[in-house]
Amino acid sequence: MTFFQAVILGFIEGLTEFLPVSSTAHLILATKWLGIAETDFVKSFVVVIQFGAILAVIWLYRKRLWQEPALWRRALTAFLPTAIIGFLLYKLIKGFLFESELVILLALTLGGLILIVFERWHRAGEQNTISAKQSLIIGGAQALAVIPGVSRAAATIVGGLALGLSRRAIVEFSFILAIPTMLAATSYDLWQSGANFAPDDWFLLLVGLITAFISALIGIKFFLRLIERWSFVAFGLYRILFAGLVYLWLAL
Repeated sequence: MTFFQAVILGFIEGLTEFLPVSSTAHLILATKWLGIAETDFVKSFVVVIQFGAILAVIWLYRKRLWQEPALWRRALTAFLPTAIIGFLLYKLIKGFLFESELVILLALTLGGLILIVFERWHRAGEQNTISAKQSLIIGGAQALAVIPGVSRAAATIVGGLALGLSRRAIVEFSFILAIPTMLAATSYDLWQSGANFAPDDWFLLLVGLITAFISALIGIKFFLRLIERWSFVAFGLYRILFAGLVYLWLAL
């Protein structure tokens, strides 16, 4: 991996992390498009730079995180299902799912169809507070995102909307929930693989983290404005179109 490839992947991560389009799928497919060899480091890079985008959430929501400790408790409750499943299935996720183009494309397509159907069927809720029980249910939905292509944002948003939460409430909770989720994923992956990284690998990780942080600052604000004007149907259509184009590219 080169410096410029790390920058490109970092920007892709920051711009897609909080959209319901699966940043992991975009990163995995982007590495293939850029011709980057599929090494253990590259797999870790795809996971670790996501924490750069999470740092943008911590920065933008720093006052709220400090003033509302209950928000932390809800986020930690919602994080539990993903923590358990991610720990138990770590080898399967990184060793098989991250390498399966078929799994990624199917997840993108099915997720897109679900977003379209759900948006047409669902009536907007007005609830702005999240209970402990709702947090756990949302966390269960997020756990589906261990499958690359599902999208952590899409799973949590659909789960929250189905519970009657307002669009802004669940989108912002999805942002906050990403903090413990990606902190744990990053820490565990580095613990498992970090000892094998060369000095240049650590430099590339830093480059990816910084560029993901910068682009995520833009992506978060953009998404918050977008949900007030657009439905999630547009994201569903994008996922299906993107999966179709990638399939054609791989088939050629």
